[in-house]
Amino acid sequence: MADAIASSMTWSYCLYSFGVALDINPMKMLLFSMNFIQFLRIVEIRTKIISMGTFVSGTLFALYTEGRLSLGIVALMAFATLFVDMGTTGFNTYFDYRNGTDREDTNCEDDKVLVYQGVSPLLALLVSLLLFAFAGGLGLILAYLTSWKLLVVGGLCMLVGFAYTGGPYPISRTPFGELFAGFFLGTTLFLLSFFVQTGTVTREALLASLPALVLVGMILSVNNSCDRISDAKAGRKTLTIILGTWGTSFLLALEALLVIALSLLLSVLGIYPLTLLIALVPFFLFGSYEFRAMKKRGFSNQTKQDNMGSISRIYLVFSICFSLGLLLAHLLN
Repeated sequence: MADAIASSMTWSYCLYSFGVALDINPMKMLLFSMNFIQFLRIVEIRTKIISMGTFVSGTLFALYTEGRLSLGIVALMAFATLFVDMGTTGFNTYFDYRNGTDREDTNCEDDKVLVYQGVSPLLALLVSLLLFAFAGGLGLILAYLTSWKLLVVGGLCMLVGFAYTGGPYPISRTPFGELFAGFFLGTTLFLLSFFVQTGTVTREALLASLPALVLVGMILSVNNSCDRISDAKAGRKTLTIILGTWGTSFLLALEALLVIALSLLLSVLGIYPLTLLIALVPFFLFGSYEFRAMKKRGFSNQTKQDNMGSISRIYLVFSICFSLGLLLAHLLN
């Protein structure tokens, strides 16, 4: 016990010497200062359906193309994807609090545990670093089993995940957030999931990922539309702030129409099988219903939780319909 106290004091003194004021050992904070529910809220576990939906879609497109899957690689890729996404969200939680974006006077989301439950910001940072370390270890195994090129792309994804809200020039504070989120969480993740199964990236796979790219961008557009006031106070220059209320409404409608148009076009071109187009019909109907509900609510901090629930359900239904359509096409072939 004495050794543990001495170790904690030594660690705290070292951090104090570097100008970091801490009262307790950060590792002790990690183990004892939060419960499991707070951990899930730091990483916003409910939003992981987006990355996992893209992963499953890319994996099943590989199955449809190649006719086979490596279940071991599926499992490794699933956990690597989950850890990177959780770590990225943890960094987002930490930097949004530190930079003043998440504050009591501008944020109504009761699941912001750093704001409303007194969870230490350092804890969110340590959780994120550990998750990235786990993801890096899995990435090494995947690269050994598939291609070392995976390390370059995976490392770039992790760097962008950190830079999205971290570093001197966070991407989230610029008008390019939707583009980066859509490209990396939509297209890049789809192609990585396809690549680890097939060993290649094809033009068809790239085109097949485009609806996911637009949908992920739309998720961020909804999020930023609701955060417009708090983001402006925090000094952000997001696309929704630049476009204003009317411009943002036009952007969301354009993104919704683009998803439908791309899905139809890819079916006509033969990139999507007919079974996939048929499977997407329920998504088109459900998405239209949820989109009208969001428009009726309006986009503000008070409606954010409901709107994010709607857009997340839209992506979840898209992923399910997309996956079922590909599975049916594989079985028929």
